[in-house]
Amino acid sequence: MTSYRYPIDLQLFAGEKTEKATPKKRREAREKGQVAKSQELPGAIVLLACFASFSMFGGYMKERYFNLFQATFQEYLLADITIPNVVSLFGNLLKEGLLLLAPIFFVSVLVALLANFIQVGVLFTGDPLKMKFSKINPIEGFKRMFGLKAVVEFLKSILKMSIIGLVVYQTFWAERGKLLVLGHVPLRDTISYVAKLTVSLGIKIGIILVILAILDYAYQKFDHEKNLRMSKQDIKDEYKKTEGDPKIKGKIREKQRQMAMSRMMQEIPNADVIITNPTHFAVALKYDADEMAAPRVIAKGADYIALKIKELGRQHDIVLMENKPLARALYGQVEIGQAIPAELFQAVAEVLAYVYKLKGKAK
Repeated sequence: MTSYRYPIDLQLFAGEKTEKATPKKRREAREKGQVAKSQELPGAIVLLACFASFSMFGGYMKERYFNLFQATFQEYLLADITIPNVVSLFGNLLKEGLLLLAPIFFVSVLVALLANFIQVGVLFTGDPLKMKFSKINPIEGFKRMFGLKAVVEFLKSILKMSIIGLVVYQTFWAERGKLLVLGHVPLRDTISYVAKLTVSLGIKIGIILVILAILDYAYQKFDHEKNLRMSKQDIKDEYKKTEGDPKIKGKIREKQRQMAMSRMMQEIPNADVIITNPTHFAVALKYDADEMAAPRVIAKGADYIALKIKELGRQHDIVLMENKPLARALYGQVEIGQAIPAELFQAVAEVLAYVYKLKGKAK
């Protein structure tokens, strides 16, 4: 049986957006107002809170409502029609209306703010308000009208209306006996019954809408995360923009190392002694009693650099002294430009004393 092999260019998959968004892209999207948010959740929670408020403040609102009608028929309609009376009438009606609806207004505003805060937190941005020609592009508009998102929104609306219609039908069907005899019930009892039925139905619908809105928020979050995904190449490009090209950074670091090495080598002629391992490490020390509290390391290196330090030291007649433990300790513990630690004072002092003796100097 003949087998065939087809070459696959893996670069074709480099543009696939399979990676999670980086913190930088998430931050930029948030600054543009692109966040996971369900437009239906605040409205659903406000609706539920309003009907719950009717249930909690029903007695207060009922009393205000009847007092308002009683005052209207017993006082306002019997008063003389004069400018002061009309002004007083409308002023009282406005005040009573505000007091009647104040609990609902307060709860609605508070719940709306809380619902948006839970979804996106504190966010102030004017980017969505900017004029964008893509919004008035008929082609883009056509895509939005008949795209996948539009289909999903249409199906959500159908599902929502179907569930709400079913709940309303079942509620009215269960109450059909009482509804048919309302004509024989006193007006006060009729109003009370209709109010309770309306509040009960509103709470049921509100709970259903909140559940559907939570599911919608989960979908919006999933869709938002999918839209934020990046390809491996996107991540590389972003890294280059923020951190710089790794190749360029590597060249800069190499140049910096060369410059530091050059400065270190220029300091070696000023050394008093070079302590060696003898082959692996070399550490150059300098001590000036007038300027330094302790001897200082002015150069150090291992292997090839150690050989260069020793070679340069011989060219400038610097004393090379072999001391394996001291060379290893100085190389591992002391950086270039630093003074030697206190625990190495004794060993270094002995070395310097020997060097001064060789050069015929007094300590």
